[in-house]
Amino acid sequence: MIARIVVDVPVNRTNRPFDYRIPPWLRPLVRVGSRVVVPFGPRKLQGYVVDVTDQPEEAAAAGRLRDVEQVMDDTPPLTAELIRLGEWMSRQYLCPWVTAMQAMIPAVLKGRSEKWLAATDLLDETACGQSALLWEVYRKRQLPLAEAEKRFPDEAMLVPGWIASGLLATEYQVRDRITRKQQSFVRCLLEGAELASAIRSLPARAEQMRRVLELFAAHEGQSFSVQTLRDELGITRSPLKSLEQRGWVAIEQVEVYRDPYAHKRFAGGEKPSFTPQQEAALKPICDQIEAGAYGAFLLHGVTGSGKTEVYLEAIERTLAAGREAIFLVPEISLTPQMVERFKARFGADVAVLHSALSQGERYDEWRKIIRRQVKVVVGARSAVFAPFQNVGLIVIDEEHESSYKQEETPRYHAREVALWRARENGAVVLMGSATPSLETYALAARGRYTLLEMPERVGSRPLPRVHVVDMREELRAENRSMFSRLLYEMIGDRLAKQEQMVLFLNRRGFSTFVMCRSCGYTLRCVHCDISLTYHKTNHTARCHYCGYTIVQPAHCPECQSEHIRFFGTGTQKVEAELARLFPGIRVIRMDVDTTSRKGAHEELLHKFRTGQGDVLLGTQMIAKGLDFPRVTLVGVIAADTSLHLPDFRAAEKTFQLLTQVGGRAGRHELEGDVVIQTYTPEHYSIVHATRHDYPSFYREEMMQRRRTGYPPYYRLVLLTFSHEEVPVVIRAAHTVADFLRPRLAETTILLGPVASPIPRIKDRFRFQIMLKYRDEPRLSDLLAQAVDVFEEGNKQQKVLMTIDVDPHVLL
Repeated sequence: MIARIVVDVPVNRTNRPFDYRIPPWLRPLVRVGSRVVVPFGPRKLQGYVVDVTDQPEEAAAAGRLRDVEQVMDDTPPLTAELIRLGEWMSRQYLCPWVTAMQAMIPAVLKGRSEKWLAATDLLDETACGQSALLWEVYRKRQLPLAEAEKRFPDEAMLVPGWIASGLLATEYQVRDRITRKQQSFVRCLLEGAELASAIRSLPARAEQMRRVLELFAAHEGQSFSVQTLRDELGITRSPLKSLEQRGWVAIEQVEVYRDPYAHKRFAGGEKPSFTPQQEAALKPICDQIEAGAYGAFLLHGVTGSGKTEVYLEAIERTLAAGREAIFLVPEISLTPQMVERFKARFGADVAVLHSALSQGERYDEWRKIIRRQVKVVVGARSAVFAPFQNVGLIVIDEEHESSYKQEETPRYHAREVALWRARENGAVVLMGSATPSLETYALAARGRYTLLEMPERVGSRPLPRVHVVDMREELRAENRSMFSRLLYEMIGDRLAKQEQMVLFLNRRGFSTFVMCRSCGYTLRCVHCDISLTYHKTNHTARCHYCGYTIVQPAHCPECQSEHIRFFGTGTQKVEAELARLFPGIRVIRMDVDTTSRKGAHEELLHKFRTGQGDVLLGTQMIAKGLDFPRVTLVGVIAADTSLHLPDFRAAEKTFQLLTQVGGRAGRHELEGDVVIQTYTPEHYSIVHATRHDYPSFYREEMMQRRRTGYPPYYRLVLLTFSHEEVPVVIRAAHTVADFLRPRLAETTILLGPVASPIPRIKDRFRFQIMLKYRDEPRLSDLLAQAVDVFEEGNKQQKVLMTIDVDPHVLL
């Protein structure tokens, strides 16, 4: 039997399966999707079985095949479908096949190949002599080379000589980082009359032992964790050890899941009755689910229209049909509030996957899926790879969100992966948003997806009143505060009424840049072409790209002037200004700085939900998905933040953000107001957002895209090159551009090479080429050839090239 294996060497020349012989004793374990250890050159590496066959690819090679050495899992971590998906992603996104498969499994399963020192038969006590390192290897028989070099630095240089003389040998071992949580459980070995007799025989002073046995008598056949017995009976571990010594109980180590929600109780609420527009949206979705056929739907519903209830009902119908469901949300919207709704509705059938969980918790949630112990997965982008074997529904909430596009290799889009999996499984994809991406809405308008509209809020509640404040007029009225007069009055009014507010600013830190008012010098990162952001909490200026940090200087580094000042506004500055203007105001700030600690996100939202804060102040993580009954005011401090970025989607992102953040107000009985502060109130994205008018925005933005030649009229590919030296990176970029230009279709536009909008990050200079194309059927093959040309000419230079198909970030 032959296994075709893709090894963990993510480079272009090894991006194919290699044939290995399966030894007879491993044949029961080696299946498609298995993780295995194989020899590859002098090393041992992890690989993935992509096919099992009787004949090698090249018949002449059959006698020279090497053996699979180890199978790392009892159950393959990848299904045959995911292996095929990885191959498709490799072609579609021009990434190594193994890299696509690595993206589908938990981090703890990504094994590392380590070099070890091993004792040979020649290494005896005499040979060890005075060497502490040799004695350590002699005692343990083997030792990781990295550990040997760290613990015995003075002897590390002698290792090559010992290997040459035959005292030591080197070998490679592949280890993963799996840890399993063990918990002590107590099992009673007595039952019935024996147990009753044992209780009667206990002396009066053995009160704790008696309580334990009485609990077992009341719950015959049940085991209890040691922790449960200690908590519920108020006992120590000593009586349990005494019972074990008498042979009445057994204390055993049992593997348990790390459950991040074990301490929570989820009360199942009543299913609400559906509105006519919800019923109208549900009918075609449920018909398609029951038919068991592929279908793609776009649910366009205003904020507060009840889209989540449509999702929940569709999932319930999927489970009733005996199939499984994946529910994707943007990372920042994966709030405890969302998890609660799913756990309350589907209980233990739900697994949750997102980055706030520890690696162990993520691994245990993933194991529930692979063992088919759950039927619903709720998670961020990578949950689209959940190893279900009978997917019936994939829901993509807030489908317009850019976080569904991965910015590292493999640069996949979760929507495209979901559509691929749905076609493979005869499943339904349901995309939902109040502000769909232009590309998705255009495809729905052309009939590629079924468009479902929900234009009204549940209960016919009005959308919030929107007030646009021209900050230029505020300056003319000599108001230099970050709060307009209208927003200031409304904040005071809500405080008097004891209602809550959300203030939004998509910029963390205290100030966006630090500048000397004498000479104009701006504090910039020494590694990136970007200004530093001032953070008041620890008086530092920090680069948000590479993390470079300096203590805020008291004098200008250029002219030594004391007139060094902070410009722009960040969330910390807004928080400080609120405290100055409204003494006693309770502000809960949510940004990357305050939510980096595990559980902080949940803790801050709980405080706000339970009325411990008057204002929720934050960046885009508070813009969507949150639902608080007492929020009646949303203030957007600076609507222009994203409007003037060098990004063709700037207007679209601004419209989406304003619509989404405005949708947090007045979602229940109390009516809401939204105040948008801007220096460009006439811009069409702001005008249409104030009217909640998506169709008009769509029409105007589509005209702009057609005029400038951007998606959905053209598709894009972005090639980015980086190196420490400018001439080297320019030469590499021109080599690829010169190869592509004569081979592209006449309708395809090649722009560049030019410097990237941020021309240097982490001491590497960056140049880019952009391709705009409509009909280029051979583009994937052409780009693969361009990669070969690039690698051939780049053997010595170490230029990095990335290819981003349908990019979302152009900086």
